[in-house]
Amino acid sequence: MSRAVAWWRYPAFALGILGSEKSFRKNPLLGHPRLNELGLHRERVRLAARMADYRRSLLGMSVRAEERAAFDRDGFVVRENALPQDVFQRIRDYLENEPLPAREMRQGQAVTRMTPINPNALEKLPDLARFSRDPSIAGLIRYVGGVAGDPIYFVQTVIAEPAIKQADPQTALHADTFHSTSKAWLFLQDVGPDDGPFVFVPGSHKLTEKRLEWEYRQSLLANVDKRTHHADGSFRITPAELLELGDFTPQKVVVRANTLVVADTYAFHSRAVSDRHTVRVELHAYHRANPFTPLPFSLTGLVPGIRDRRLDLYLAFADRKAKRAGRQPVWKDVGACTAFSEPHI
Repeated sequence: MSRAVAWWRYPAFALGILGSEKSFRKNPLLGHPRLNELGLHRERVRLAARMADYRRSLLGMSVRAEERAAFDRDGFVVRENALPQDVFQRIRDYLENEPLPAREMRQGQAVTRMTPINPNALEKLPDLARFSRDPSIAGLIRYVGGVAGDPIYFVQTVIAEPAIKQADPQTALHADTFHSTSKAWLFLQDVGPDDGPFVFVPGSHKLTEKRLEWEYRQSLLANVDKRTHHADGSFRITPAELLELGDFTPQKVVVRANTLVVADTYAFHSRAVSDRHTVRVELHAYHRANPFTPLPFSLTGLVPGIRDRRLDLYLAFADRKAKRAGRQPVWKDVGACTAFSEPHI
């Protein structure tokens, strides 16, 4: 970036410090070695954790006591038989047979497909609302993420193609960002240990002094780290480093169909390496917001008609941004396809 262009962008970079921006590579203030030596990243991590704890004290009233206890201990919650069986079967049958507009992204040997749960999908299959509008599910997602507001919902398909000899970066243990966020998966199939399951490190969602010191050390050199995701603020951790932080053991989350898993992805997690071709489909939710807000509600909820369209709006914006930059969007439009179909990219 040249000096002639850089100066007017610094106010936006400074505002990014007060929000959820995480990239040490793209934001020169977040990645500034001297500022991080003085404790910029460390204090953002510390304050974000305190604010999440405060908001959870307000959000926890709507969450089952046993699920609060499971999260507080492990950092994730497993709810079996999440939907009535007849509803679950109708959703699975529909997604197996009905083509819907989808996007795909390839990361090495893995392809992820995203099918938005938008007003069009909800009109075609009202049963999808039993996932995307269930207050018990939404309340749990908010509590785990430590933030109010409405999650973004979509159907997610993960396809592993081990014949392609290129590593999937999501199989490395990592934290998504510097603060609590939540992701939820309602699995439409049984997921066994060899099906490329979700891997989670129980207890690693807690901000201990050892974790804070590790975060500090990473921040000093993250802006020049050759691992793109690491430099962008999704810190990778090696097994040896993990052992230095405590008595942590990664665990494969093996589940039966119709099981809901909700996890704080500030904890270390990954996708398991799959040694065979697999297609895994789940109803998915993602929830991230400004980690420093004290508000126990979301301002976007005050805008009528936007709740189920936010993912479509984001994708349209990303398409325009990529076109202006003369590059392909990360999430490529692959037209209409079923959730269980093979990849198109």
